[in-house]
Amino acid sequence: MSPTFDVVELATTYANKSAQDILKLAFAEFGDDLWISFSGAEDVVLVDMAWKLNKNVKVFSLDTGRLHPETYRFIDQVREHYKIDIELVSPDHTKLEPFVKEKGLFSFYKDGHGECCDIRKIEPLRRKLSGVKAWATGQRRDQSPGTRSAVAVMEIDTAFSTPERTLYKFNPLAQMTSEEIWGYIRMLELPYNSLHERGFISIGCEPCTRPVLPNQHEREGRWWWEEATQKECGLHAGNIISKS
Repeated sequence: MSPTFDVVELATTYANKSAQDILKLAFAEFGDDLWISFSGAEDVVLVDMAWKLNKNVKVFSLDTGRLHPETYRFIDQVREHYKIDIELVSPDHTKLEPFVKEKGLFSFYKDGHGECCDIRKIEPLRRKLSGVKAWATGQRRDQSPGTRSAVAVMEIDTAFSTPERTLYKFNPLAQMTSEEIWGYIRMLELPYNSLHERGFISIGCEPCTRPVLPNQHEREGRWWWEEATQKECGLHAGNIISKS
C-alpha cells in the first residue's frame, strides 16, 4: 500500500467510478493482499470482474455448514468456471459443537440469529481477516435500505480492524442495482445460483432464507421471524455501527 493511500479521500474521488475502476485501485494498492469475499449468490459478478483483472485472484467463502445444497454446488461451479481456488472458511468446531449440543440446530427461531451467526459466520470471518490487509465484498446499497443505503465504495472496516491493525474494505458493487447485476450476469452468461430461479434473492443459510413475494424487498427473505429492521448477520456490522 502506498504511503499516500487516504481511504476517506479516495472514497469520495471514486464514489461515482465503475466497479472495475474501484477494483483496479484495490489491486494496485494491495495486490495479492486483497481477498474477494464470495457468498455464493449475485456477487459472482465481483468474482468475474476481479478475475478479469487478476487471474490469480484470491477468493474465500464462509462455509457455515448450513448452506443450501444448491449453494455448495454453485461454489464448485464458480471454482471450475474460473479455474481458481476458493478457500472455504468453516466454524471452529470447539465452539460450534457445544453450542449445538446445548441449543440444538434451530435455536435461532426462538432466541434470534445472533448467537448462531456469531459462531458460524462472525468468528470464522474474524479469524480469516486477522491475516488480511484488505478485502472486497459484493455489498450494494439497494440490498437493504435499513443498513446498506450509505455503503461507501471503500472504507476502513471498523468491525474487524484492531488497534494494532487497520483493515481496508472495498465495496465495488455498491452503486450497482439488482437490475444492473443481472444484466451483467445475463450478458456475459455467467454461472449463477439456481436458487435465484425459485424466487430466492438474498441467499444465506438454508434455515434462515426463503423466497420473497412480488414487491417484497430481498432482505425480507432473511430471518423473517425477527424485527424487519437492521437485518445484518454481523459480517457487515460496520453498517449498523455507523448508523448508531
